Amino acid sequence: MKVISGMYKGRNIEGFFIDGTRPTMDRVKESLFAIIQQKIKGSNILDLFSGSGNLGIEAISQGAKYAYLVDKNKKAVNIINKNIENIGIGNCKALNMDYKKALKYFEISNIKFDIVFLDPPYKTEYIEESIKLLTKYKLLNENAIIVCESDDMNKIVYSKEFMAIKEKKYGDKFIVILKKI
Repeated sequence: MKVISGMYKGRNIEGFFIDGTRPTMDRVKESLFAIIQQKIKGSNILDLFSGSGNLGIEAISQGAKYAYLVDKNKKAVNIINKNIENIGIGNCKALNMDYKKALKYFEISNIKFDIVFLDPPYKTEYIEESIKLLTKYKLLNENAIIVCESDDMNKIVYSKEFMAIKEKKYGDKFIVILKKI
């Protein structure tokens, strides 16, 4: 994988091979970032099921102010930290936490987000639960967006407080971008 644009364009992002992980392909990432491009500059980013840090690092490269890259898998967090170090990113932090603990941590720390990436392991209810907690803990800034990725459109569940502003299918993946109403 590579950073596709911005200040770190062309830099390599190491991945890893752990069951249940699948990095967002560069062509999907390129299309996704073209859609959200106007929201990135100066934004606070949460990449909640970060894997290699691919999406959060791309957002930093394209002008995001700060990114939190969260994954509960220690091997994934080691890769994220290696990617941050190899690229030389200072405005990014990797956290080795379960998503529920991470969201509680952000509430306690009064950290809010403009863009949240939710690409959890498939076959889970983590998108729905994450959105509920983001709302409960008031972690979204005004006009924030949530970018959801899944292999099953039925797993992208959200309350009436949100509306889908973009839905797109890429091969076997669905991307839905939500905005709070």
